[in-house]
Amino acid sequence: MLANYFPILLFVFVGLAVGAISMGFGYLLSPNRPDAEKLSPYECGFEAFEDARMKFDVRYYLVAILFILFDLEIAFLFPWAIVLEDIGLFGLVAMMVFLGILVVGFIYEWMKGALEWE
Repeated sequence: MLANYFPILLFVFVGLAVGAISMGFGYLLSPNRPDAEKLSPYECGFEAFEDARMKFDVRYYLVAILFILFDLEIAFLFPWAIVLEDIGLFGLVAMMVFLGILVVGFIYEWMKGALEWE
């Protein structure tokens, strides 16, 4: 039974080894000459001009939460699609009701302007 997990373990080991070797080569071969310009804060091509602890607009959080909400609801479609043959018509109708509620919520948020960024 444990032999079935060997390819996964081998994949993880090879991935970690490739990552470690790449980072090791980068550390050994790259020049390390820090100066004030390289160590200065960098934000999207501009000098940092405000405090890093400034308050964000509420709309940012609203859009982020809506994205997470709709993204997680769509993630329910993948396991449903895999077992669709097993759950039959009842599962299909249940998912259509779920998607209908999701679409109604999306239209409501769209009409309220919650997805607009000014």
